[in-house]
Amino acid sequence: MKIFVRNICMTLVATVAVPAVSAQSLDITQPEGEQQQEAPAPQRKPRRSDAMQVRNLIKEGNENYNQQRYSEAELAYQKALEIDPNSETANFNLASALLQQRSNGEQEDQNSPLNRATRLLTNLTKTGQNSEIVEKAYYNLGNIAYNGENYSESIAMYKQVLRRNPENDKARENLRLAQKKLQEQQQNQQNQQNQQDQQDQQDKKDQQDQQDKKDQQQQQQDQQQQNQQDQQKQQQQQQQQQQQQMSDNNAEQILKAMENAEADTRRKVEAQKAKAQRMNRRNPEKPW
Repeated sequence: MKIFVRNICMTLVATVAVPAVSAQSLDITQPEGEQQQEAPAPQRKPRRSDAMQVRNLIKEGNENYNQQRYSEAELAYQKALEIDPNSETANFNLASALLQQRSNGEQEDQNSPLNRATRLLTNLTKTGQNSEIVEKAYYNLGNIAYNGENYSESIAMYKQVLRRNPENDKARENLRLAQKKLQEQQQNQQNQQNQQDQQDQQDKKDQQDQQDKKDQQQQQQDQQQQNQQDQQKQQQQQQQQQQQQMSDNNAEQILKAMENAEADTRRKVEAQKAKAQRMNRRNPEKPW
């Protein structure tokens, strides 16, 4: 949900009649009130004719900027910087013109307008001598970071503004909004992390359950195979016992049959002997 911020436009007046980027959206709006004249920032003084030409080019750039001809404004500021690369006013205004030409929703490369403007403003915070320009450079860097949802960076930039100008209510309001956004962002990140942790735990549990199920199925299969092997072994033992018993019974039957046959043979022999003896008693031999 967007939070609409009031009165956050900041301008570097006169020769820097360019508003800063809005903290809530990258759309730059015109400043309220009438622009006032301001002396250029202290710097290495160029020749008088060069200084006048620089001021005229900056004025030309500001006129183009105010008529939303940002590429023409950019060209004018660049020409001014070709004459005087140390012009803090031209550097700041060039950054503002570039910000108006940024591409929304597209991949930002090193030479994109947004990144070029960021480098210009960052350099001003490091080397700038004009305290007001440095303050506004920090402010715009805070807005750029805010719109990029880099709330920690934007907070640091707004604090730099307030260190230089504690009366800057716009920076203080933006600081409050950035701190609130950072808190929401961190809470969302924590919620996402918690959800991810829960999902990871659930995935781990599901994997463990699947592994346990596989292990249980494997154990059941192993047990079934073992039971089958035991049953086969038992059946084999029973068959062997039955075969052994049958062999013993057969041997006993054969032996008994042999004994019966032998006894029968003896009976027959004895019967024949007895018959012969009876015949001998009936027919005694006669003398010659």
